[in-house]
Amino acid sequence: MPTSLKALLPVLLVVALLGCKPEAATAPATEAAAIDAPAPEAARTDAPASSDPAALAGTFTGTLPCADCPGIDTTLALRGDGSAALTEVYQERGGEAEPAAGTWTVEEAGTRLRFDPEDKASADRLYAITSGDELTQLDMEGNPIESSLNYSLTREP
Repeated sequence: MPTSLKALLPVLLVVALLGCKPEAATAPATEAAAIDAPAPEAARTDAPASSDPAALAGTFTGTLPCADCPGIDTTLALRGDGSAALTEVYQERGGEAEPAAGTWTVEEAGTRLRFDPEDKASADRLYAITSGDELTQLDMEGNPIESSLNYSLTREP
């Protein structure tokens, strides 16, 4: 098989799978309900996200490394409608951070998630979709961060 066809095959597979799934209407009653709603069981898997990006919707939390503090308590709430909120609290700095509103999309044939903040002064955040229950922060170019530190966010039950 020619190399160009091999590169196009995963994209065609995702498009074909998306065409086979019926659209599901998602209209949470309140914003809080959308953030706190449990994720569908289909999202709880050890494989990267499938052709249904909304199956990844849910809340992911963790403490990410910080250069000048003990850590950054991070919460990324992904809603089924494509909206999202990112909250980061720097430990030992006091105060509660306001969530950054934005949108999220799944890229790279279901292996990467992009959080795009509404505040265009803020950079997009990229995460590898390690599994349906884990995201791993990537660098600004979308590459894995080479470190022995933990850059993972895990799905809240």
